[in-house]
Amino acid sequence: MKISVSQRTKWRGGDCIVPAFGGTLGTQDSPGGNLAGLKVGELGGDVTTLRSNGALTAVISMGAKGKRTADTLRRAGGHAAKWLAARKLTKVAVDPQACGGFAPAEAEAFCEGLMLGAFRFEQYKSKSKRRPVASVQLLVTGNAKAITQCVRQAAMASAGVNLCRELSHQPPNVINPVSLAKRAKAMCSSNGLKCTVLDEKQMARLKMGGILSVGKSSDTPPRLIVIKHAGKGKGKPVVLVGKAVTFDTGGYSIKPKDGILGMKYDKCGGMAVMGVMQAVAAMKLPVPVIGIISAAENMISGGAYRPDDIITTMAGKTVEIVSTDAEGRMVLCDAMTYAQRQFKPRAMIDLATLTGGVVISLGHTRGGIFCNDPKLRDSLVDAGERTFERLWELPMDDEYLELLSSPDADFKNSSTREAHAIQGAIFLKQFVEPKTAWAHLDIAGVATIDSAGAYCPQGATGFGVRLLLDYLQRLRA
Repeated sequence: MKISVSQRTKWRGGDCIVPAFGGTLGTQDSPGGNLAGLKVGELGGDVTTLRSNGALTAVISMGAKGKRTADTLRRAGGHAAKWLAARKLTKVAVDPQACGGFAPAEAEAFCEGLMLGAFRFEQYKSKSKRRPVASVQLLVTGNAKAITQCVRQAAMASAGVNLCRELSHQPPNVINPVSLAKRAKAMCSSNGLKCTVLDEKQMARLKMGGILSVGKSSDTPPRLIVIKHAGKGKGKPVVLVGKAVTFDTGGYSIKPKDGILGMKYDKCGGMAVMGVMQAVAAMKLPVPVIGIISAAENMISGGAYRPDDIITTMAGKTVEIVSTDAEGRMVLCDAMTYAQRQFKPRAMIDLATLTGGVVISLGHTRGGIFCNDPKLRDSLVDAGERTFERLWELPMDDEYLELLSSPDADFKNSSTREAHAIQGAIFLKQFVEPKTAWAHLDIAGVATIDSAGAYCPQGATGFGVRLLLDYLQRLRA
């Protein structure tokens, strides 16, 4: 979707979208006054479609006037995108006069919803079934320069989210650790980022037993993808670490039939890191940022790791394997060790579709956050509230490590279902150095949706991209 900003006086008619609050519209509230007297529903997302002189007008309800927030604007944009897609329109104007016009930040939220809502993963469909790309003209009465800049910000953030979604949707016969590394290099080349890829031989020299133990089950070997944005600062970087299990059978702890479908989405954490890095480069953020994507395919083979194996990680800590389906923490622990040894981060944040337990705890509304630093925790939670990618803190008391007690190794990689999400976090905590500010985001419940939302179609949501961008934009270099 392409969005341009124009003065309202330049509108010459044609198909139009009118965001409006619930109530009755006046003469001044619409193009040409042709919506005067129309009653708009109080329920946000209600759409009334009218035809006049061959042109369509969609009045999108934003709900009650006193309840306008960034997310009601975002949702209205998403509903507008659905309306456009259903009619396969390619050119339309948006006139926000009925809701009092848009301030720059409001225009950013609405356009973000438009661009996020317009995403469709259709590259494997025949051309006749693909939906056209729409061109949108946003009509404004003032602040055109500021609004244009905010719309550009929305476009860069949305492009990062939609890259995450597109890669997450890619099937496992297309995206595996090796092909993902190639995609990462191509993205970095196009955006002025530096990309380094560690192959299985390099990881073996670094003694990365965690990721190698998972990846050796597949004919496609694992990769550690390191993306660098230098920024303008000379300080320590923020390091983002993403789990990218390109397909997860569960290994010998095999998933049931209804649990294995959709495991292409077990790479969503890593794809969120990819989306953030693209947006960080596009926005030219001054803070230095490193993105690390730990990619492996968890398959079943004669070479696969097994329950009862004992694995030595890069940190030198030994892990008794109880479940080969607790592979995410195994690929992350080595990446986290590498991140701290190589970059000495000011903060390290990992994202992973790590546990079904977090879905039991928080459902599909919030992601779980586990954090060892109150300032970092508060910054991320606040960013989640602003972007509506919301988080909820779960505990990480040292006593939970007893659940992973092992008679033969430093600890186990899994245990019973008790405190399941916390087990994953407390395992990862063992690989965090004492002075490292660290947050673990378990996004298993929010990385995908089973039915379309206001500004996200069914499938991958891109959760975490906008949250982390908001956090990074507020940091000093």
